[in-house]
Amino acid sequence: MKEFLTSLNYGLSCDKIKPNFKALSRELLNLSVVKLYKNKLYLNNGFVFGKMDISSKGVGFLQSFDEKHKVDFLIENKDLNGANYGDFVVCKIIKSRKKRACAKVLLVLKRASKTSLLITKAFGKNVLAINLKTGLTVPVKASAKSLKALPLGTVLRAENENNEIIEVVGHIDDEMIDEKISLALFDKNDEFSEQCLSEAKANGDFVDISMYENRKDLRNLNFCTIDPIDAKDFDDAIFYDAKKRELFVAIADVSEYVYAYSALDKEALHRGFSIYFPHKAVPMLPRVLSENICSLKPNEDRLAFVFKISFDENFTVLNEELFEAVINSKRRFNYDELDVFLEQGGDLNACNWLYELYELTKITRKQRLLNAFEFRTKELRLGLDEKHNIISTRYESDTASHNLVEDCMLFANKAAAKLINVGVFRNHGAMDVAKMKKLALQLISIGIDVKVKTNLREYIKDVQSLAAELNLRDEVDKLIIKAQKKAVYASENEGHFGLGFEKYTHFTSPIRRYSDLLLHRLLKAKLKNDEKLFSYLLLDIKSTCENLSILEREADKVALDFMDRKFARWAKKNIGKEVRAVVSEVSNICVAKLDDELKGANLYLRENKLALFEKILVQIVDVDIIYAKIFVKFVKRLEVENV
Repeated sequence: MKEFLTSLNYGLSCDKIKPNFKALSRELLNLSVVKLYKNKLYLNNGFVFGKMDISSKGVGFLQSFDEKHKVDFLIENKDLNGANYGDFVVCKIIKSRKKRACAKVLLVLKRASKTSLLITKAFGKNVLAINLKTGLTVPVKASAKSLKALPLGTVLRAENENNEIIEVVGHIDDEMIDEKISLALFDKNDEFSEQCLSEAKANGDFVDISMYENRKDLRNLNFCTIDPIDAKDFDDAIFYDAKKRELFVAIADVSEYVYAYSALDKEALHRGFSIYFPHKAVPMLPRVLSENICSLKPNEDRLAFVFKISFDENFTVLNEELFEAVINSKRRFNYDELDVFLEQGGDLNACNWLYELYELTKITRKQRLLNAFEFRTKELRLGLDEKHNIISTRYESDTASHNLVEDCMLFANKAAAKLINVGVFRNHGAMDVAKMKKLALQLISIGIDVKVKTNLREYIKDVQSLAAELNLRDEVDKLIIKAQKKAVYASENEGHFGLGFEKYTHFTSPIRRYSDLLLHRLLKAKLKNDEKLFSYLLLDIKSTCENLSILEREADKVALDFMDRKFARWAKKNIGKEVRAVVSEVSNICVAKLDDELKGANLYLRENKLALFEKILVQIVDVDIIYAKIFVKFVKRLEVENV
């Protein structure tokens, strides 16, 4: 549908309107959204097509399909007209006193989700159902008597088409409901259809090597995997032959099991990515694949798509070769375990080659960072008990083992990008001028006054250098990352600014990223010189890549929403408690990050005289469990030495 709507911006011949869009075309004509001129339909001035995004406050934002609209349109709650997150809509542009462009929804063209989550609330003597995403009242098909029979705070699922209640999900006071809410808010689901499960199980649970005589047999090589301690889906394995200076990056050959346009493939495309909660993963593929026959488990024969990368004596890449293979990983490492070996030494037995690979990647990493950035990012990890209550938090930083794996994956991803001119690329553009100016002002406010240069790369590195001197490197890196454009998937290459690569793609995680699975199919068609298959796989590739970028952000939002809900549960039990925090955002409403025994929660306070990254003491005064918001009151500033 997006292609159809976009074409109306430039004029679409009536002869080229597909049968399934003719009724919609007539409706748009009747509403004067489009006009007919010389047998072509054109979008009228004052209207815009786009996709809805809705904030946690119930305010809408329209992401226009027309590239001339660079900024999203603001849509007030009262102007949503029943639109939900992800819906395709047509809006009328309206005048407003606000500084940004505004619009109101005229018609919902395509529902992103068939259902919405509602919660029962009391309004006087009445009980109403409120949309959990928008905050709007929904006229559900249920009697007032039946709604009153439900406890206030009951979470319901209703059909968007007719507002009919189809499921009582649970009660908002139940900690175990948070996972269901976070998934449902973004139309995600942990369950697979019977057809998907049937297709997945048809692959069996072991690899019969006799069926794959045309593959290279690398089972004699001492591959290993390196992953988080709780990982079950092992996408990648590595091996390094130090004598020949040959690095083998073996990636799970998912495309051998998931056929294009099958039910399993369609479901994987719908999901786009695996979602990772603190206590479990919601996989892109059924676990019989993602955690079994596709996963490169130790001492199991597995199919792999392998890059062999050769280096010269200066560790410059000489040659890259891609082929299908069979491997048998000899050992599974977790990051913490390998870090100890890399720091202290010790016998890794069949995997002692890791020490030499580590030395190689340290050299190549140093060379790469001459044209790229290194950001000190920390990932927040939650520890939950059996009832899903928070019991601990920790920030996980990149370590030596993380860097080793990352650099091996970069070699493979970069090599894969060289093999295609159209397909799936991972693009990252440079920061635009407006964002750079805003960043410069933020930096000045914390004492980092670096002259803005035309060479953005030099400017950012100068900022990082001064930030390190002031012991603010971690904080400043967060600001820089926030100011940068987001990396996206695209069918055409535009380079990767952050990594300093002219071409880049994602090849190394087909178990958990659909982009990589799609790329594998394209690369196999290339290796077989099958141009017909390659063209077939490119059908709708542009819109597929655009959709994958959206799905990637949604997967992140689901995980963050779940974290917010866990923190809100904790805060509800600690109202009145004073906690330490660090100011992370200064605007109309100040946001601080919890920095106490537990860390990382977003805390909202009405205090406009605080500085960015200032350390403060606050008191928890209120919690909105429904929308996962923690409200605090400013108590005092904290001296640096006391924190």
